Amino acid sequence: MNKRDFLQKGLLLAISGLVSPALLAHARDERFLAEARATPMADGPFTLPPLPYAFNALEPHIDARTMEIHHDAHHKTYVSKLNEAVAGKPQEKMPLADLLASASKQPDAIRNNAGGHWNHSLFWQLLAAKGGGQPTGTLATDLTSTFGSFEKFQDEFSKAGVGRFGSGWAWLSVDKQGKLFISSTPNQDNPLMDIAGIQHGTPILGLDVWEHAYYLKYQNKRPDYVKAFWNVVNWSEVGKRYEAAKKG
Repeated sequence: MNKRDFLQKGLLLAISGLVSPALLAHARDERFLAEARATPMADGPFTLPPLPYAFNALEPHIDARTMEIHHDAHHKTYVSKLNEAVAGKPQEKMPLADLLASASKQPDAIRNNAGGHWNHSLFWQLLAAKGGGQPTGTLATDLTSTFGSFEKFQDEFSKAGVGRFGSGWAWLSVDKQGKLFISSTPNQDNPLMDIAGIQHGTPILGLDVWEHAYYLKYQNKRPDYVKAFWNVVNWSEVGKRYEAAKKG
């Protein structure tokens, strides 16, 4: 290393020591979002659904910047990579539901990105600006009969989200007998997949506990994010999905 390189390296180290990790992370996220928005979506059968509300609609519980990066960068990337993965293959003509139902037979690129696309498309629908509170009707009655009370259900679901090691999801689903159950899955797996070790059913409520869903606002405090989630749950949508799942 010559003297010029040595001085440049020393200057960079000195500057990095003065910049907070938060600012460095913010700059990285800004670059990631800009690059994702500038990158054209890969052509294919799958498309990125728009958010059903403004980026800032869920504040203060979920911040606008997180929603921008989560939707416009992460979800878009899943869709684009899924299109790339199925291009020129028989899977290109398969509905998303069929890709999930045959996930055990799919290459990782299809399984992971199909799951990421489906999971997020559902997740956006399950959040609402004026959400929170408690469900009503049959769902409320059945949550109480299954778990003992709504509060006990909340506690069990929250534990599934907080306790998921690494990245993944917490789910409230309906099994083939029409019974409610709580589970969690790693990465972008979900209860619709024919994967060994997954409790199978139809998800009606899902919570993304990947760090990209909460770290800008909550850093490593996943329990705080899970607690805030209850303030934006779209119980009307969850109730509709419950009724549909029971009918098969």
